[in-house]
Amino acid sequence: MENALLAVHILVALGIVGLVLIQHGKGADAGAAFGAGASGGASGSVFGAKGSSNFLSRSTALLATVFFLTSLSLAYLANSDNPEQSLMEAPTVVTEPVDTSDSPVIPAEEGLSDTPAQP
Repeated sequence: MENALLAVHILVALGIVGLVLIQHGKGADAGAAFGAGASGGASGSVFGAKGSSNFLSRSTALLATVFFLTSLSLAYLANSDNPEQSLMEAPTVVTEPVDTSDSPVIPAEEGLSDTPAQP
C-alpha cells in the first residue's frame, strides 16, 4: 500500500513540474504592454487580465490537490507504524555497575622504577 502510494506521489510530483514548466507565465506579456511587442501598444494591464482558467491551470490544481492528499496519507502511514510512547511507558534499561576487580594488572618490570637513578 505504501509503495503504491509513494509511486503515485512521485508521478504526481513529476506531472506538476511538467505542467508548471509548459504554462505561459503571467509576466511574459509585460514587454508587450509597454509597446515592445507586435500588439502595438498597451492593450491591457502589465500582467494581463485574469481570464477563465484553461486546461493547464485546472490540471495543475487537480494534481496539486492529489499531491497534498498523498503527502498527508504517506505521513499518516509513516506515523502509524511507530506509535509514540510516553517516557513513563517506555521500557527502562537497567545497567549494572562495571566490576573492575577482574581487570588485568600489568606488572612492573624489574629495573624500572618511578624514582630517578642515583649517580
